[in-house]
Amino acid sequence: MSGDRDAEGVGAGDPLRVVPTDAPPSGACRRKGSFTPSLTLMGEHDLCPGCGEPLALRQILDSIEALGQAQRAIGVVGIGCYTALTSLMDVDLIQALHGRAPSVATGAKRMRPECLLFTLQGDGDMVNEGLQEVIHTAARGENVTCILLNNGVFGETGGHMTATTVLGQRTKNSIEGRDARLHGHPILIGDLLARLDGTAYVARASVHDAAGVARTRRFLDRAFTSQLKGQGFSFVEILTMCPTGWFIPTAEGPGYLDRELGAVHEVGELKKDGVLVGG
Repeated sequence: MSGDRDAEGVGAGDPLRVVPTDAPPSGACRRKGSFTPSLTLMGEHDLCPGCGEPLALRQILDSIEALGQAQRAIGVVGIGCYTALTSLMDVDLIQALHGRAPSVATGAKRMRPECLLFTLQGDGDMVNEGLQEVIHTAARGENVTCILLNNGVFGETGGHMTATTVLGQRTKNSIEGRDARLHGHPILIGDLLARLDGTAYVARASVHDAAGVARTRRFLDRAFTSQLKGQGFSFVEILTMCPTGWFIPTAEGPGYLDRELGAVHEVGELKKDGVLVGG
């Protein structure tokens, strides 16, 4: 086998050096360097196994760090499972009431226009409790970035249906699957916001696989860069796994997300530089 560790378990500087395998190594392998993001205070969390929100958070923090905005970033956090992640984030944060994060971010940005303002909300918080807040913030063209973690359920309060739950999706109060005749149709919030003149950048991503995680990071970079350029409202929707709320085994979460939610809330950039993509 080949690798970047020599027979002593220490990097030898030659990535193609062969490591002998005919005898046990004389020393234990040691990790080289730190893999903990600088803006992540700790790697442990108490969210359910298979939850996609920590993956999304990692991309948000890495993007802020890469853009050199760690000392100027202010996050406004809504109410949901992800609120528990605030103890892991080494950035300035403001806790908002249910659904009100975009309005709070508007006030903070107007008071501190030099700062990078972003909101972190779930689909229940943003699209149910605070739909008017994000729509009016976008319509005014406020120079903030709103980030939606969309798993189609109110995870923190038991896993019942939200405004983004797709047809056929099982939740606590749609055990047989969401039925348009009984529950209405899902709101595609990214598509809705993209049609507003005040929005500069709108995209939807997913963290169900490695390619999706990489795409999420690119979209966040572009949204934050749009804000730094003063172009107006930017929005990134991130589809995340919630196997607990979907009543499925943990390992089936990524596939279910891609197959069910991803088929309705399609990933991709919807608006760039104030122009609808493909429109």
